[in-house]
Amino acid sequence: MNIGSAEDTRSSRHHRRRASRPIRFDLSLSENPFPPLPSVLRAVNQALAQANRYPEFLPRQLPEIIARHVGVRGDQVVVGSGATGVAMQIIQAVTGGGAEIVTGTPTFDGYPIIAGMVGVNLVPVPLDASGDQDLPAMGRAIDKRTALVVVCRPHNPTGTVVSAGELKSFLGAVPNRVTVVLDEAYAEFLGPAERLDTLALLRRYSNLLVLRTFSKAYGLAGLRIGYAFGRSELVERVRRLQLPFGISTSAVAAVSASYAAEPELQTRIRLITAEREGLRNALLACGHPIPRSHANFLYLPGPGVATALRRAGIAAKFYPDGSARIAVGDRAAGRAVLAAVAGLR
Repeated sequence: MNIGSAEDTRSSRHHRRRASRPIRFDLSLSENPFPPLPSVLRAVNQALAQANRYPEFLPRQLPEIIARHVGVRGDQVVVGSGATGVAMQIIQAVTGGGAEIVTGTPTFDGYPIIAGMVGVNLVPVPLDASGDQDLPAMGRAIDKRTALVVVCRPHNPTGTVVSAGELKSFLGAVPNRVTVVLDEAYAEFLGPAERLDTLALLRRYSNLLVLRTFSKAYGLAGLRIGYAFGRSELVERVRRLQLPFGISTSAVAAVSASYAAEPELQTRIRLITAEREGLRNALLACGHPIPRSHANFLYLPGPGVATALRRAGIAAKFYPDGSARIAVGDRAAGRAVLAAVAGLR
């Protein structure tokens, strides 16, 4: 699979406006197609009634709520403005002048952007021919300047998943001085066979941080709630960069209500993954070599896909080689994508 390198990360933030025709469907940010659940909206509205009051100076409630759900102690959780905000706290906490971050490429745009903001070097390692992160090559890229390695599972933008065995072998080979971020932004979409025992990994690897978000499966992208968990000593380093008053009371209410509504959320996840598989099968039947995705998006290899989607008024995450990543879950949008690209192969 020929996967192009990530486009300029700063300009990519404006990709919604780059379609050549009026946008009919915006599939560019792998958003959840469903609005927040009614019970979550009620909880947020109740919290907003007290919006004249400041939230906690430093967050205590939200880490405790998440910790109970995940199965760790409160001092093992750090929260922030989406997974991106927490990733920035981590990078600032563990890197210094001349440091390097090793990632697969292409990857989530936030990592190159944050690296540039913080002033550290990003070392991009190309994906393999199947769209998987090349963990052996990433291991070889680690040197004395490496401070952080990022492994996405599922990977963004291909949706592929490194196996548990591969990940354990990789973690065992990474020097303990190097922090490893296991980015699980889309972990809720994994099937039972692909899920990890993250708590066992954390007990074994003291340099590991697991990064998650409420933006994707939970459908709370607009509220900007993310978190990471790991050994308390490492989490404490990241917590030192916590922004005062940075977590809203609405976020606390939304997370509590979302956890309480887990059965309803699981139903939505099943609907999204069913739409994903149906669209992928239809694209495969048309000759498109779509990687098997374990997230709420599909990666459509180029060339020509990006142009076809733009002409159809479909906004997507576009790549220099003509490939695209599209959010899934909206049946009408999926049909429009299929109609736009069916004749390319």
